[in-house]
Amino acid sequence: MTQHWRLHPDNPQPRLLKQAADRLKAGELIAMPTDASYVLACHIGDKAALERLRRLRGLDESHHLTLLCRDLSEIGTYAKVDNPVFRLLKAHTPGAYTFILPGTREVPRRLLHPKKQTIGIRVPSHPVALGLLELMGEPLLSATLIMPGETEPLNDPEDIVERIGKLVDVVLDSGFGGLEPTTVVDLSEDSPRVLRVGLGDPADFA
Repeated sequence: MTQHWRLHPDNPQPRLLKQAADRLKAGELIAMPTDASYVLACHIGDKAALERLRRLRGLDESHHLTLLCRDLSEIGTYAKVDNPVFRLLKAHTPGAYTFILPGTREVPRRLLHPKKQTIGIRVPSHPVALGLLELMGEPLLSATLIMPGETEPLNDPEDIVERIGKLVDVVLDSGFGGLEPTTVVDLSEDSPRVLRVGLGDPADFA
């Protein structure tokens, strides 16, 4: 049975964060809030949870998944970052941006884009997400909670429980989420390229 836990949006209960981290480490799939929208999240190394996430979202292997990282230094472990890219990341993290970057050997191969060997990377600013990441000690694999055939993320936790409650193990509820996903910027080539305009201002990457 899916667990529906209500967390304070600014000061999430440590006990519930610890339980959520334990569930993630055990290979479960959760729905959780970020500063942009609700996302699906699972352990970076769990193949079965990854397949559940892809099935729920209707994603193939060419869709960029995103690693939620604690901070800028953690990005450098999982993505190849040169000096110009580092400056862009430093100016826009944490925030509502997802950056497409070449992955390092620390990223399981099954998570990388099959042709480009790239991965989505972001640093959220939501207390629930940051609290979980701190307890995990490593990134979480995530994808925006947009259902197949729809254009906006699910943003009402009660609706999330009703619609996908049988498909995820835990719903972390910190109230209504945003209706805009992150702005996605490809930094894997010579010039930044905005792939999706969302909550983050794309002007700096035009």
